[in-house]
Amino acid sequence: MTQTKSNERLKALLCMAMLTALAVAADIFLRIPGIGGFLTYEPKDVILTIGAFIFGPVAGLIMSLIVCLIEMITVSTTGLIGLLMNFLASGVFVGISAIIYRRKMTISRAIVGLIAGSVSMTVIMLLWNYIMTPIFMGVPREAVLEMFLPLLVPFNLLKAALNSALILFLYKGVVTALRKSRLIPERESNDGEKKRSNTILIVSISAVLVVTLVLVMLIFAGIL
Repeated sequence: MTQTKSNERLKALLCMAMLTALAVAADIFLRIPGIGGFLTYEPKDVILTIGAFIFGPVAGLIMSLIVCLIEMITVSTTGLIGLLMNFLASGVFVGISAIIYRRKMTISRAIVGLIAGSVSMTVIMLLWNYIMTPIFMGVPREAVLEMFLPLLVPFNLLKAALNSALILFLYKGVVTALRKSRLIPERESNDGEKKRSNTILIVSISAVLVVTLVLVMLIFAGIL
């Protein structure tokens, strides 16, 4: 039994490494440059979310961090600020989508999860653009607010909607291929480990939200 579990974990790590490599490739070679050098579209979140649907939200978060780190040292021109923004966007979208989906793995839960992930990512990115864009672009925060409706809201919602559609289209085929290649088991066990990983990620996302709101309040108070 121990040997079997060890083999399953090794296969899972191999599969996660493959998905991470694919996400990096999508990030580098399928990147569409955006406005001002900081709004770009790349389909890495499609692959990362599929990975999180299969292996859990914590695995998705780890893969997201690795991809964002590689992005920072290869194609990104925004440095640590870009790393932070990219990881927040991917982490929130991937994490929340996977948490909801894996509580009851059905197509309806996948759709609900992706909608919740899309809305959450859009809200978080609006707040962090309000915090960080004046630092990155040297513009007043009033100018950032003016970009919300004509630019930032539609960009993030369209990006999330496109990613969600691709995830729903590709997920079943990817899972079927991985099962046929015996990289993932036919059926997944529903044990306490899933609940623990979900709790860890929920606490992490809650902490990000608290920090975000505190920073926004400090800005409105004139302290930052």
